[in-house]
Amino acid sequence: MKIGVYICHCGTNIADYVNIPEVKAAIEKNPDAYVVKDLVYACADSSQKEMVEDIKNQGLDAIVVASCSPKLHTQTFRSVAQRAGLNPYQYVQVNIREQASWAHSNDPRGATAKAIKLINAGIARAKLSEPLDPIKIETKNVVAVVGAGVAGLRAAIELADMGSYIYLIEREYFIGGRIVQWDELFTTNQTGREIITELYKKILEYKNITLFTGAEIIEAHGSVGDMQLKVRIKPRYIKTTCALHLDSLKKAIEVCPVEVEDEFNFGLTKRKAIYMNYKGEFPEVPAIDADHCTKCGECLKVCSEIDLDQKEEIINLNVGAIILTTGFDPYEPKQGEYGYKEIPNVITLPQLRRLMELNPDELVFNGKKIKNIAYIYCVGSRQINGENKYCSRYCCTATMHTALLVKEKYKEVNNFHFTRGMRTYGKQEHIYHDALAKGDVVLQSFNDPVAKVYQEDGKTYVEMEDFLTKGKPMRVEADLVVLVTGMVPRKNNTVGKILKVPVGRDKFFNEVHLKLRPVETVIDGVMIAGASQGPQNIMESVNSALAAASKANNLVKKGYLNIEPTIAEVNSQLCEWCGKCLEICPYDAIEKVELDGKAVARVIPSICKGCGMCMPVCDPNAIQLHNYTDEQIENMIETLVNS
Repeated sequence: MKIGVYICHCGTNIADYVNIPEVKAAIEKNPDAYVVKDLVYACADSSQKEMVEDIKNQGLDAIVVASCSPKLHTQTFRSVAQRAGLNPYQYVQVNIREQASWAHSNDPRGATAKAIKLINAGIARAKLSEPLDPIKIETKNVVAVVGAGVAGLRAAIELADMGSYIYLIEREYFIGGRIVQWDELFTTNQTGREIITELYKKILEYKNITLFTGAEIIEAHGSVGDMQLKVRIKPRYIKTTCALHLDSLKKAIEVCPVEVEDEFNFGLTKRKAIYMNYKGEFPEVPAIDADHCTKCGECLKVCSEIDLDQKEEIINLNVGAIILTTGFDPYEPKQGEYGYKEIPNVITLPQLRRLMELNPDELVFNGKKIKNIAYIYCVGSRQINGENKYCSRYCCTATMHTALLVKEKYKEVNNFHFTRGMRTYGKQEHIYHDALAKGDVVLQSFNDPVAKVYQEDGKTYVEMEDFLTKGKPMRVEADLVVLVTGMVPRKNNTVGKILKVPVGRDKFFNEVHLKLRPVETVIDGVMIAGASQGPQNIMESVNSALAAASKANNLVKKGYLNIEPTIAEVNSQLCEWCGKCLEICPYDAIEKVELDGKAVARVIPSICKGCGMCMPVCDPNAIQLHNYTDEQIENMIETLVNS
């Protein structure tokens, strides 16, 4: 078998610590290495052309590329093989950058010796490689977008423009997500409701978008291209003709005797069991909160559009791909954290934004006119000893923008910012400068917690050691203390568990690769976008939504899809069906079938990810993984030991 071996310098990333000439000389002694070359950059166009020519002219049967991580360039070198007429699965990637050069930068001799062993092992595997063909499956040109906030709406519109059919599934009764709770937004000063209104009107123009509200996925089966979803739809208990009877519905809301905390206003106000969050909300149909409605019948006396006998509905949807845009929750401070829920004039930034809309003329809280506001940053973010070690990024800009709005709206209010460093990045920097120009005072500490909040003689104080004045203690008497809270994952995000979407250390949905595959998950056909994958502002959420829409469309638009053939396969003659492989498989890619009168395991090709977890639990060794067979792995180990 003729094997070509290409050793990459990676500029100086590898060559600084691995002696490439020595490695090349050692590999040339391997009798299975037919062509051995070193390249400054194996991924460069000129190097790729050289490999193509070698494969064609030298009649190579397999190639080994010793360079960086296969995460970066697997597709690059598979494409090289294909262009030369070689089966792409007869190429082996050996990682001598992360696993040799970078791992042993303090030991160049050891790094060089390890690189030689790794390449020889790669040759041993390539020697036993087999040509494989991609698995072709049919796909349905239908996409489910889960979450109808700004990211979900924008993704649905983009997909509709590209010709896909979209099911837009929103768990709440009303669309818009978080941004409809905010008034003016940075950096355009457009309101959240204006943005959602524009997007909703656009949605109504498309016949290939179906919107479900009060709906959530409760079951999911199948695989990329052909996924079966079971969706539960909660009744609104309002007839669909209610738009013609809004006056009687207003009376129904007025006579409803049930009052509960209004989540839309973060508990600052009360709402009725029959409600709309704001005038002009979409869909323009009120809903009845079944968890709090007592079915007293008072609303029925004044409105004929109410139907308390409506039942929940279960529908089945068949889709080719899914985009999760389920958003985020604002961090909820713990009781006593900076005085929250213990000192009465301590609130969060989201509560302040709602308070400003509820107080159009003067800022009043608990009956007191507000003169001094103290903003405490990084509450629920950058916690040194806490759960949320990440920075939520948007908070600094949102707070500075809010402070500017406070100054414009209420004139005489003073703003004091207690920070751990300001992060109004990019074009948002001018907001910070504008706030300073308006007289805002910014104090900085490197401590965690940032400041301490306490009451003395009936007054509330915020105190910190200011780094900018060499640790001088600073104290402000505050009429209102605003905790600048970060983003955290949705508390109730069961759809992620149903679809088996992995989460990172921060508990947000996790992408395959932050840079190379930023909106894809390890579950084929399931994309993520917006703040469901981490803290993002609106612009960033829309950008990720467009990327996810493009990826989803690429999967479903052709009607078929080629997927990886490096999957597990069961030898039915050896299999005795113990069920261990099914129990261990994280993707439910194994099923029990009857074959020739006995029960055996069968791998579902469209679901299997080739992770290999089923192999070690199989007692009769009936499972093999294409291109990672026992023979290949054992050959690699033997080579590593003996080379």
